[in-house]
Amino acid sequence: MTDYETLKTAVMKGRRNDVTTIVQASINEKEDLNLLLDKGMIPAMREIGEKFSRNEAYVPELLIAARAMQAGLTLIEPLLAATGRQPLGKVAVGTVKGDLHDIGKNLVAIMLKGAGYEVIDLGVNCDCEKFNEGVKQGAQIVACSSLLTTTMPYMKDVVDYFHGKDVKVIIGGAPVTQAYCDKIGAAGYSEDASGAVRLVDALLKSA
Repeated sequence: MTDYETLKTAVMKGRRNDVTTIVQASINEKEDLNLLLDKGMIPAMREIGEKFSRNEAYVPELLIAARAMQAGLTLIEPLLAATGRQPLGKVAVGTVKGDLHDIGKNLVAIMLKGAGYEVIDLGVNCDCEKFNEGVKQGAQIVACSSLLTTTMPYMKDVVDYFHGKDVKVIIGGAPVTQAYCDKIGAAGYSEDASGAVRLVDALLKSA
């Protein structure tokens, strides 16, 4: 029987080989793979995210934890798909038009996936039509990232584009603030990747 605390620790410490070994053993033993996610891998990513928010963990630690989790997901995703497991929701993420920075966007995508959401990663330099492609694929939330003050105003274009539609737009990035979020009428703002997960949790629970 899988020791979920051992799996959780392996993910948080970024021990990819250990994660792969534990997950493969669970598959071989025909255990409930949903429990690997719900009791080991998802709690690990949420905890490392919380530590990141408290400045107790940093970007490199977040990335190695994410890579370790991905190693496990690669093994179990095809099997989980066959069981009909549903994600908590779908989120489309992208850096706004004119901006080619992706580190922040990638961190948000990693944390959302680690928390049990399906992520549609639209990449960088995304215009409204590109974000809408994510919505057409079922995204309930559009997450816009910007690192430059010169590209930040495009977030308002995205908010206006989806105004009145059944989709919520959230924003984030170095120059972005809660005051700017309120000004343009976005559904929410987060200053870091872990906060983005909590924001998505809250928005989808209230939907």
